[in-house]
Amino acid sequence: MAKKKGTFWSDFKTFITRGNVVDMAVGVVIGGAFGKIVTGLVNYIINPCVSLLTNGSDLDSIKTVLVKGVEASEAVLDESGAVITPAVEAVPEVAILWGTWLQTIIDFLLVAFCIFAVLRVIMKAKNKLEAKKLAEAAAAAEKEAAEKAAADKAAAEAAAERAAKQAAVEESLLRQEKLLAQLVECMKDK
Repeated sequence: MAKKKGTFWSDFKTFITRGNVVDMAVGVVIGGAFGKIVTGLVNYIINPCVSLLTNGSDLDSIKTVLVKGVEASEAVLDESGAVITPAVEAVPEVAILWGTWLQTIIDFLLVAFCIFAVLRVIMKAKNKLEAKKLAEAAAAAEKEAAEKAAADKAAAEAAAERAAKQAAVEESLLRQEKLLAQLVECMKDK
């Protein structure tokens, strides 16, 4: 039987409704929101504290200017229309933005720390749950082993009892044979 060829949209629907894709999408959305929270923490709490250390400037103002920027200006004309001062095009400032880079590092470290803390809590809870399951499984195995040992002991006792009964029966048969032989001897003597 030939396999039905899927259409683009049915393949897309199958892909998008898989559990791991939905989980990944939720993770991306939560990660984006979490990133905003951390950026807010840096911008609104850490940067003001840093500004106390840097005499009122925030991290974004810490930079090394390589080329000073020039603002655009219009040409200045005299009354006859002659150019007195030519127009200047804007030249952007070229600078190494140390403060912005430090802020990015702080953002990264905070995100990494928060993710570590959340994952650590999750892993501890998971380990406790697994330890509880292992303890329950060990207790069940121990109970089963104890029940098996009790059953084995009972079977051994029953076997020993049967062996003792068998020995008693065999001893009784031997005594009966001896008695029978004595009776036969007594009958021959008469």
